[in-house]
Amino acid sequence: MTDDSTPESSGQQVNKIDLPEEHPAIAPLSFLLGRWKGTGKGGYPTIEDFDFAQEVSFTHIGKPYLIYTSRTWRLTTDANGKLVRGEDGQFRRVQPLAVETGFWRPQPDNKVEVVLAHPTGITEIYVGEVKGTRIELATDVVARTETAKPVTAGKRLYGLVPSETREGEKDLAYAYDMAAMGLPLTPHLSAVLHWDWID
Repeated sequence: MTDDSTPESSGQQVNKIDLPEEHPAIAPLSFLLGRWKGTGKGGYPTIEDFDFAQEVSFTHIGKPYLIYTSRTWRLTTDANGKLVRGEDGQFRRVQPLAVETGFWRPQPDNKVEVVLAHPTGITEIYVGEVKGTRIELATDVVARTETAKPVTAGKRLYGLVPSETREGEKDLAYAYDMAAMGLPLTPHLSAVLHWDWID
């Protein structure tokens, strides 16, 4: 004998998730929606170069903004600088690196405002422009706690590029220049991320 009953037929309440409709204002940024994963390279005159893994997500709740989170991890490299994979085939993560979260707020005329917070005691407000699937951002304001490192400015470039591993698909590439430790805007991070899922 089999049990054909379902929670609905047995009187149990089922919680269904109804995804909200996208707010019309986020249309210029909708190509970002989802989770993106990949690898990149970092460096700065005051630190040693490093390789990192990154996961970025852009989600929404039906309001006129995107919710953004990013996490990075340092990756292991061998004596030749080649990334090392673990037994599971994934690149071997050594330690957590940066975390940032915030909101992307589209504005009229393809402008965008981005508010970011970092656990290192830094908050940034970027302003920029969306040109198709390319976004250029520059800091308008950088605020720091008393114990935060002296970061004074940032510049970011995001854009879709043809994927080198998935034929016919697009990846999300970005570059980040930072002014910190008394230095002017200097290349700091760059990565290429592939799309993983979308809400």
